Amino acid sequence: MQRLSGMDASFLYLETASMHMHVTGVIVLDPTDVPGGYSFDLIKQMLEERIHLLPPFRRRLATVPLGLGHPSWVDDPDFNLDLHVRRIGVPSPGSMHELAEVVSDIAGRPLDRARPLWEMTVIEGLEDGHVAVVSKMHHSAIDGVSGAELMAQIFDFEPNPPPKPGPAEEWTPETPPSDLRLAAGAVIGRASSPVKMARLAAKTIGTAVGFLRDRRSQGDDAKPMTLPLTAPQTPFTGAITPDRAVAFARTHLEDFKVVKNAFGTTVNDVVLAACTLSLRHWLEAHGGVPDKPLVASVPVSVRTEEEKLSLGNKVSAMFVSLPVQEKDPLEQLARIRESTKNAKEMHGAIGADKLLDWTEFAPPTVFALAARLYSNLKLADRHRPIHNLVISNIPGPPIPLYCAGARVVSTYPLGPIIEGAGLNITVLSNMSNVDFGAIADRELVPDLWSIADGFADAVAELRELADTQP
Repeated sequence: MQRLSGMDASFLYLETASMHMHVTGVIVLDPTDVPGGYSFDLIKQMLEERIHLLPPFRRRLATVPLGLGHPSWVDDPDFNLDLHVRRIGVPSPGSMHELAEVVSDIAGRPLDRARPLWEMTVIEGLEDGHVAVVSKMHHSAIDGVSGAELMAQIFDFEPNPPPKPGPAEEWTPETPPSDLRLAAGAVIGRASSPVKMARLAAKTIGTAVGFLRDRRSQGDDAKPMTLPLTAPQTPFTGAITPDRAVAFARTHLEDFKVVKNAFGTTVNDVVLAACTLSLRHWLEAHGGVPDKPLVASVPVSVRTEEEKLSLGNKVSAMFVSLPVQEKDPLEQLARIRESTKNAKEMHGAIGADKLLDWTEFAPPTVFALAARLYSNLKLADRHRPIHNLVISNIPGPPIPLYCAGARVVSTYPLGPIIEGAGLNITVLSNMSNVDFGAIADRELVPDLWSIADGFADAVAELRELADTQP
């Protein structure tokens, strides 16, 4: 039995009928050179052989009676792989657009909390004979980094690798804990909460006072900060619905490196600049461009070296300005470089561990009830947006990978969309390419493909500007 951390459990409490807190991954495979030929059974066999390397795949939730504490992960005595892996076909002609429609439907359905919180769908019939594997796992079990570490267990460096070592002994699920045991553990854990909370409060206040004192001492030279609740209204900010739309794009990693070197930025700055330029064009066609920057929430891993291979969530966020009101792409890039630099300094000064620590004290029942009320009453429509969207940039594999003997062509991670911000963009480097995945509320973001296509066009435009530099 493993108790969820406050951060992990918060993703359970936040989940509502409209806000699904799972992470979706789309892996496109080329099965041309699969030894012996491709079949769906090969993928299932691979999962069966490696299930012992994927601990969360055989664990389900055990909730504490009366919401006295955070839930725990326990072995599922009724685990059945067939309930988590399915096979479907994509409509003709099997392009990325048809794939996106199928993925939209998959991403728009919540996971069954009575079972381990994951599922995998194999989609056949894509163009060029390709196959897609769509994985879906609850955010309470993984973040971007731990999810990548977990999924690495199903990848190989060659199409016909040697067998991975099997388990030391046959898996026997532990007996699920009784309600009494769960409640007792929660009460014991809560007994020390007042002392821990007092210490954390003192530490947080001390950090805040020091940060404000430092800002005050800088006077007019203080660097501008991007803060939540300063975002402008856009068509994609507001209360969300359960319906999802998905779109993909692909660009070249070399273009990002050329732009980065030409203008003295980071690859992440270039990613944000391409998103900004694409969003500006989309906003021009859908109601107009606001006269102030958008606010993007950018997840940041706070894992230490010791936590590198651990599961669960070790993530914070920083807020970055996206200057869509600027017409000049280079001015956009320059302002983003300054904003990300300031955001990193603020993030470091405040301390990323504070948010993770405070989540330990969230009352489960109150937290979940508040999330449902906020969603049901559509309160996101009644106040200034906390932020406009989420943008994640994840480093991916620099070398070719294979899954069940099939070569990995592309990988598109898709995060959850949050109440009040109906758009989530994730960018992942994959060998010499950069794969772009966007997921949105279908009602708030019509024509999502224009944002995806616009991202690729923006990268090409920035590359052209970089090539003209002396």
